[in-house]
Amino acid sequence: MTKIRKISEVMDSDNATQIGEIPVQKMSESVYVGMCHKIGTPQQVAFRRDIGDIWELLKNQSDGGRLMSSGSRREGFRLHGSDIDNMYWLTNYRVIWDFSHSEYYNIHRQTLILCDNSESPAGFTLLWLPLERAAQIVLSSCVRMNGGLYLSSSKYRDKFNTCTAITPDSRVHGPCSSGTHGSIEYDHAYCFVSDFWPPSAASWINRCHSWPPPHVANDIVRNGCHFVAIGHKLGNQEDKEWRISFSLAEYKLVCSMNHTQFLTYGMLKLFLKEIINNGLRDEDKLLCSYHMKTAVFWAIQQNTLPHWCPQNLLVGFWVCFKLLLKWVYEGISPNFFIPENNMFLSKIHGQAQTSLFRRLYGLYEKGIALLLHSLSIRSSIIDVLCNPRLTVCTDEHTLISEAEFDVELFAEIFSTNSLHTSDLQHCMKSLHTVEQLIGSPLSQYQVVSLHKNTATILQCTAFILHNMYTNTGVNKQVYIADKLSRHMLKLASKFGYVSDMLYIAMYYYKTLRYREALSVIEMTKVKLAQPYLMYEDHVDIVRYTEAVGGQSLSTKMRQAVAGNIKLDNEICYISELLPEQQSSRQNGLLALYIPPHVLLHMLEFLSSRHVDTMRAQTALDELQVLVHHDQGLYIRDVLRDISWEILGICQQITGNIQAALYSYQQSLRQCPFHRIQIATTERIQDLHFSTSHFY
Repeated sequence: MTKIRKISEVMDSDNATQIGEIPVQKMSESVYVGMCHKIGTPQQVAFRRDIGDIWELLKNQSDGGRLMSSGSRREGFRLHGSDIDNMYWLTNYRVIWDFSHSEYYNIHRQTLILCDNSESPAGFTLLWLPLERAAQIVLSSCVRMNGGLYLSSSKYRDKFNTCTAITPDSRVHGPCSSGTHGSIEYDHAYCFVSDFWPPSAASWINRCHSWPPPHVANDIVRNGCHFVAIGHKLGNQEDKEWRISFSLAEYKLVCSMNHTQFLTYGMLKLFLKEIINNGLRDEDKLLCSYHMKTAVFWAIQQNTLPHWCPQNLLVGFWVCFKLLLKWVYEGISPNFFIPENNMFLSKIHGQAQTSLFRRLYGLYEKGIALLLHSLSIRSSIIDVLCNPRLTVCTDEHTLISEAEFDVELFAEIFSTNSLHTSDLQHCMKSLHTVEQLIGSPLSQYQVVSLHKNTATILQCTAFILHNMYTNTGVNKQVYIADKLSRHMLKLASKFGYVSDMLYIAMYYYKTLRYREALSVIEMTKVKLAQPYLMYEDHVDIVRYTEAVGGQSLSTKMRQAVAGNIKLDNEICYISELLPEQQSSRQNGLLALYIPPHVLLHMLEFLSSRHVDTMRAQTALDELQVLVHHDQGLYIRDVLRDISWEILGICQQITGNIQAALYSYQQSLRQCPFHRIQIATTERIQDLHFSTSHFY
């Protein structure tokens, strides 16, 4: 049996951060550069967070509820497998810790919930409704206990998860509703909020001497905490208890880290996934990412490493690993805000604790060479081992080219441009928020994100207005709505991507202005054919840099960036795609995403049929060549279902039944990203019916 040194000796030793004769500083610099490529440079992490800020501000337009994004994606990570974590709470409910707090609220507008943590483990509490006045979904989640009405965490969680399931595969996972949307996993937690800092976390305030800075600590305390619907597994009232959540505080702490500290946190996440938990079943994974985050928090606050810099990255990692090892040895992992809450209590004890410690100690004995077992980290170490004289530059401006940076930036903007504003009132509130943000201090990333989101809101508003007034029969109203819609779409094209001009073309086609539609299509076609155009991750770096290098992000977006066209499934854009939107909406999806070149050819075909039949046939031929032969340049694999569908629709319109049937069948064979199978199947049935009827 391997002789294990005393844990005090392990904590005091620092000689394991060396491989061969390579200085740890040089090796750390190489790993720092590798982690910047894997996890992100300071600027990349900054724009991910900044863009998330704008998304959150525009998303929270509802009077009834609020949303807060949390977890690793919100923190700035984009590692494979990172899921989307969102927390939702009702705005007219507030949790208080003492009856004296009620003086800060209008009890006629807000329902107060009182914490009762007298019998709960540290970090958990019961929630009591003293006035027994609440919405039905809240009251139906309550249980009678000790003569009072208490909110049951299990009942509340189950009711909200049932009522608000986003996708058919939604399931309960801890306090969350979990599922998959496209290729991304999500966790949505339904919770309550308190404007007050928990008394049980008062000691945390007194610990904040060196980190975080006073202004961050004060901001954290001012913003209170949340309560998520899950009790302590070893408590007597697990189904009724609520866990105190510090997600907002944790996000602010992560944002206050310097980049070396952030990369240390990222390395620990990779270390956990690729080494500690590699090959284990989910039920055998005792350590989680939250333990890694907590270890970094404690290591920074306890000033274990005076200088967190690229040259000390591996030393910082080693400090955190030794702290984890100590926790597992002692069976105690203290929560960062409430140390009395031992996060190992329910899982890591007895034989499981002994086994985990031996595994971790075996890794510890390897020294920093243990990182050679990580697929994501080892290449950076090997580079230095193979070339000891290698010069490593940690300046972030040398790590990624301008074009590569812009590819990720605009992809991030597009992925968070997910406002679904099918309600005119919601659109107006969003535009009011935009108006307020214009005068506030924003980063360059927030400005360009706001521009794109504004374009989306204007586009939605334009089509909603048109659909509202088209059938009123009042000519003056129709005229005014039409004028406003056209103005908003033209304005949106000045804020958004090059491809956003296709919304104008769609509107002209929808309003029977076929020649105007073709004129816009012609201009868009020229812009989309520019050799410097960036479409998703496809870009000629040299030509892009020559054309727009060094210009503002807003200029780049307007002149050199194209994106997929998003059609909100609650809004009718053109009648030809209504069945697909309805099918997608029935299956829980909010929008269709159409490659710009596919939509361009479709609109050219549809508009030309009324003014130039030869041009219509040419457009259809070009669409067919694109869909049949594209190798991922203009049509991503996940968008092939809607692309084949659109080709089939156009072929069916011309009367080419066999070609349309083939296209619809191809659509069914693709990845069902848009869940349009109902529409596709109905179109096939219509073809069979019309063919048999004809004969």
